[in-house]
Amino acid sequence: MTVKQIRAFLAVAQSLSFAVACERLHLSQSALSLTIKALEEGLGGRLFTRNTRNVALTAEGEALVPLARRLIADWDNVEDELRQRFTLQRGRVTLAAMPSFAGNLLPPILKTFRARYPKVNVTVNDVINEQVLEMVRDRQVELGVAFEPTQSSSLHFTPLYVDRFVAVVPHDSPLAILNDIDWLTLLKEPFITLQRPSTVRVMLEEHLQARGMKLPVEFESHQLSTVGRMVASGLGVSAVPALCAGQMRELGARCITLRDPVVERALGVLTLPGGELSAAAQALFDVLKEESLGWQAVGH
Repeated sequence: MTVKQIRAFLAVAQSLSFAVACERLHLSQSALSLTIKALEEGLGGRLFTRNTRNVALTAEGEALVPLARRLIADWDNVEDELRQRFTLQRGRVTLAAMPSFAGNLLPPILKTFRARYPKVNVTVNDVINEQVLEMVRDRQVELGVAFEPTQSSSLHFTPLYVDRFVAVVPHDSPLAILNDIDWLTLLKEPFITLQRPSTVRVMLEEHLQARGMKLPVEFESHQLSTVGRMVASGLGVSAVPALCAGQMRELGARCITLRDPVVERALGVLTLPGGELSAAAQALFDVLKEESLGWQAVGH
């Protein structure tokens, strides 16, 4: 059965007139007759009895009417839903983002997105950098926001901006009056950082090890917010991506430009190569790229 055949059947069944059905469907008498004949042949029996004066439903035709109405209603609903999804009148997009991004830069992005597409729902998975890659790779989400993966990654990476690490010190520390600080000076203090396998922790260790330096870790946590509170309480210092600077300040710590060496890495959107995004995911991707121009302008 085809949708065209079902619509033709219902038009004849409702009017019990091929002539009236032809006008409603804008078909010729012969085209309508051939459509009904093809439907009957496909089903294996007659749906109408007809003569020169009357058209009537057979018992099988009577049984098909409610089923046909339900099929057409379902089909129309599917058409309407997909049309709304393609035009972003409704829909859903799933995103995975590392917590430092999800908790700092993502909320204003989602506000812009919601203002444009109020009927599109967004599910955010705030997971560590490594899990972002896994969720995109396993098709659990359409978009991921994370640091640039290694060249061996099978994912497509679209850079948004380059994030640079900044030093985080207590407000009452003598270091807090500095405009910038080098790593050797910072590492003289007790160091607080994220636990492995955090990408932030691994990046810091790799950059410093290449220059013969080592993190003097005395406190570690899974959450950046906990790291910030520890620093604000005077337990030590830390280094975090610049996108977390606002969060660190809210927690009571001070952020300072960090140099010698400068530790930085591109942050961007991860997608499956060759895969076409849904209309909702593409719209969110476009908003992410637009907003990233503003981050670069303010030096994130």
